[in-house]
Amino acid sequence: MRRLALAVVVPLSLLTLGALIALWPEEGVGGTLSASAASEAQGRITAIDPAPCPPEVPEGGNGCGSARLTLADGTAVEAPLPNGPGTPQVDVGDDVVLIEVGSPEEPTYSIVDHQRGAALWVVAAAFVLAVVAFGRWRGLAALAGLAVTFALLLLFVVPAILAGEPPVLVAVVGAAAIMLTVLYLTHGVTLATTVAVLGTLAALTLTAALSAATVGLLHLTGVTDDLSFAVGSSYDVDTRGLLLAGIVIGALGVLDDVTITQGATVTEIAAADPSAGFGRLYRAGSRVGRAHIASVINTIVLAYAGSALPLLILLATSNDSLGTVVTDQVIAQEIARSVVATLGLIAAVPITTALAAGVAVRTRRLDPTP
Repeated sequence: MRRLALAVVVPLSLLTLGALIALWPEEGVGGTLSASAASEAQGRITAIDPAPCPPEVPEGGNGCGSARLTLADGTAVEAPLPNGPGTPQVDVGDDVVLIEVGSPEEPTYSIVDHQRGAALWVVAAAFVLAVVAFGRWRGLAALAGLAVTFALLLLFVVPAILAGEPPVLVAVVGAAAIMLTVLYLTHGVTLATTVAVLGTLAALTLTAALSAATVGLLHLTGVTDDLSFAVGSSYDVDTRGLLLAGIVIGALGVLDDVTITQGATVTEIAAADPSAGFGRLYRAGSRVGRAHIASVINTIVLAYAGSALPLLILLATSNDSLGTVVTDQVIAQEIARSVVATLGLIAAVPITTALAAGVAVRTRRLDPTP
């Protein structure tokens, strides 16, 4: 069984490596963000001078007036208090980010955000300590896998798409590289991990095909907000392909969870009941898989709903009919994401369970020693 697994996984790994090399973007290809007309500066608020607001300015936020600040180089400057929806709430002693506009001789400043670098380091340290304290060496392996995931996304997937490569192909290759590296790194080089890899790859391929069919059937363009429009127009990126790539990469994060669980479940059932044949192992593993999928479906929908909560509020307060709301491209795109990801997960359960049951029975037959 190990030789058979190697005969399947090694060619897949070499194919993925070859595709990575072929699609890897050249240095400097793909462009960079256009230089902003305003430069950023960092400073600390030393005093706030409030002032009455004119009638046309709504109450709330920071009110009206100005803030006195000291920049990182010691320069004392003044900036109006930020006001309006989404503006940062500031107070004396806060470290903030400013934008500088105007001429170097007479610059003007505006407060746009809080500095949160130090706070992010604290959050990241708490995350790392919790993972290592609970998972120990397995937790360290999971953190290494997370680092590999971010590296492939930032160094390969995003630059390759910006370089003009087909987004779907880039996403599938990147997802395969992440899967092969992270699963073995996190869960070890075992038959159970190999079963999960094969099940994930099969379900991921099906997810990519279903994504293409669904996006084409619903005539989705991938342009639903200012950000997607700016990416498509500024960098000549295929926004429909970018939508498909996002679906594939998003589905991978849940697929490997399901496939690892199914492989481990069948392996444990086979160890607990050495007399169980393929049918019994498959049925028992499928029951666990159905319970897992039932909860994961709710997780997927809630994740999308949470990220689109402001949009849901706007839709709930509109006077449009339910049919009009649901068929709008913004909502239809999120429905397509949820449906395609769910179909991929449903397919992953029987595929991985059957593979794991077959491996368990075959291994026991070749080595019946308890």
